Amino acid sequence: MNIVTLLPFIVLIGAMFLMTRSAKNKQRQAQSMRNEMQPGSGVRTIGGMYATVKEVHDDTVLLEVAPGVHAIYAKNAVGAVLPDDEYNRVVHGIDPDEDAADDTPVVPDDASSLTEAADADSSADKVGLEKADAADKADDAAEKADAADEADDKAGETDVKKIDLGKDDAAAAAGASEDDKRDGGTDAK
Repeated sequence: MNIVTLLPFIVLIGAMFLMTRSAKNKQRQAQSMRNEMQPGSGVRTIGGMYATVKEVHDDTVLLEVAPGVHAIYAKNAVGAVLPDDEYNRVVHGIDPDEDAADDTPVVPDDASSLTEAADADSSADKVGLEKADAADKADDAAEKADAADEADDKAGETDVKKIDLGKDDAAAAAGASEDDKRDGGTDAK
């Protein structure tokens, strides 16, 4: 036999050996993870249910699936033992990043908090500013009214010719002929 004919079989056997070895490593890791379970740790079953471990036995685990609801599962049914951060985030909605965000200063959406300190120092100026603002608003309103009056005057000065596009009723009755009626000009009754 030639080595070239045996080469595909050798490669196939080597690939099978590597695949079984990696599968055995994954099984070994899963078994060690299940053996390290302790009461109080959060787990996810292979069905996707999140629970808390209450008791660990040789082949079974007592899980609390809801407050006061306990169920016995096989150890092989535990898909993953979750870290406390992830379990609290998924089950209780507690995000550990939000706790860190509480320590950071809050930046306001508007500039009102930035101007409050300056306004508190100059309370006398504040009254003067309010009066000046009211006067400015009154002047702006007067200017807008004057501009509107000027626009109305310009519109009134232009000559507008009205064009009557309709027929007089008397002229239509007197001038209607049979030819008009054949062309689609029928009288309404």
